[in-house]
Amino acid sequence: MSKKFNFGRKIAGKGYYIALILCAVAIGISGYLYYRAVSQTEDPQLGGSNIVSPGEDVQAGATLPGDSSGGNSTNPAKRPYPIGRPVSGETTKDYAMDCLSYNETTRDWRVHNGIDIAAEAGTTVTAAAAGTVKDVFKDDTMGYTVVIQHEGGYATRYASLAEAVSVKVGDTVEMGDAIGTVANTALLETAQGDHLHFSVTLNGEPINPVLFLEME
Repeated sequence: MSKKFNFGRKIAGKGYYIALILCAVAIGISGYLYYRAVSQTEDPQLGGSNIVSPGEDVQAGATLPGDSSGGNSTNPAKRPYPIGRPVSGETTKDYAMDCLSYNETTRDWRVHNGIDIAAEAGTTVTAAAAGTVKDVFKDDTMGYTVVIQHEGGYATRYASLAEAVSVKVGDTVEMGDAIGTVANTALLETAQGDHLHFSVTLNGEPINPVLFLEME
């Protein structure tokens, strides 16, 4: 057997062990990186441990007055003043800011920042709580709209109204005062027919109107 052949066999044998060593090193590095990723995720100073698993529901909420948790809460706080439903009728579309909701008009999936309440055209819409009319305008997509500012950082918005609203900017209203009538002027929601699009914000951030209406 030639020396050249023996040398080739030695190199080949060493190559096998070198490959094993490289594999072990790669596994060790991967394990270390995984350990660091898990440690950082669970470290409160690096973002907390709120990991959302596939299929897990995510609840969107806002801190309400009276909530002492120091974080987001979807639990109704104590009612700061009398609150009433702005119009009687069936809720045909729910609030959906934490997921996508199918829009029958645009035929796509998108967020929905309020609730839609079905009612006959001409039905009176009333202020949900006492406050000051902050804005009255025609929105290009949501139709004739009234915005009322309330104490505690809340604001209620009434959209898809008829053109002849009953209030103007600066008016003071009480719960139950007429502000307009139901129509179908929201171009983004015409497929739903006559209805009120009712939404609520707290310090400028959208919250589920049901939480506002159900505060006790």
